[in-house]
Amino acid sequence: MGTHRRLAPSGFDKGASAALGLLSAAAAALAAVPAVPAAAAPHAGTRAEVDRLYEEAEKATEAYNKADEQADVLRREVLTAQDRIARRQDRVNTMREALGSLAGAQYRSGGLDPSVALLFSGDPDEYLDQAAVLDRITTRQARELAELQKAMRELAQERSEGARALRDLEHSRRAVARHKKTVEHKLAEARRLLNALAPDERAAYDRASRSGRTDLLVPTGAVAASGRAAAAVAAARSALGKPYVWGASGPSGFDCSGLVQWSYARAGVALPRTSQAQRHAGRHVPLSQARPGDIVVYRSDSSHVGMYVGNGQVIHAPYPGAPVRYDPVGMMPVSSVTRV
Repeated sequence: MGTHRRLAPSGFDKGASAALGLLSAAAAALAAVPAVPAAAAPHAGTRAEVDRLYEEAEKATEAYNKADEQADVLRREVLTAQDRIARRQDRVNTMREALGSLAGAQYRSGGLDPSVALLFSGDPDEYLDQAAVLDRITTRQARELAELQKAMRELAQERSEGARALRDLEHSRRAVARHKKTVEHKLAEARRLLNALAPDERAAYDRASRSGRTDLLVPTGAVAASGRAAAAVAAARSALGKPYVWGASGPSGFDCSGLVQWSYARAGVALPRTSQAQRHAGRHVPLSQARPGDIVVYRSDSSHVGMYVGNGQVIHAPYPGAPVRYDPVGMMPVSSVTRV
């Protein structure tokens, strides 16, 4: 998705940013890209604006995916914290009941001062036996009280951590909503502009989106680097023709990073959700050494990703309205190639 007509520089952009740093800053980081020169074709300005909107929407989509992934992590943390709190509360209640029983036994056995009780006892031996039991009860009560105090401190800590997780989850939910709104706005505007183009101009736009550098040094007959890479390529090929759906990771629709994650999941490999994180999911190799299954990350901000399948082509989910398809690996500036 995004600008597909810009020429890719030779080699890689060494200074490419690794990822969007903070969820709260992700939306502000969306940057416009240079427009295609007006002389390139009729209505080139409109098509350049569509490119810009698609690229910005893809950046926001990746920010949305990151926020949504973080929200999932936080939801699990909240559930775990709630479970621990419930178990600790049950333990505290049980300990309180035990202490209450001990206190009752102590009261029944030791209501009088020990010397007075001994003076009036009809059976001093029996009293001494009772006193020994009372002493043991008192020692146990002190131990149980200390354990109760420790359990209550742990319960308070768990509640504090649970409250923090809930706050973080709420912040993450708001971030997801912000990014979703940004994506929907950009895509709606891009659709409006595309719908205003004549059919031949829309066809020209699609052709331009599939062009790029064809003189890049890439292997033409390479085989996959591993069995899991081959399995991921097979999965990606099975998704050809499926629609682009932003925020989706299959099986009926995909965004760019969702397709890569889903394909490798079919091969038994868990990858991160975003293209920025997928860039660091393995070992970087030169484009000239790319092999099927390698992850090809695009643009200096790593906001688009595809899977190299050999013969100078990638499979990727381009943008709304364009299904999962093959395109030249040089369709846009390559940032890195990662071998999982």
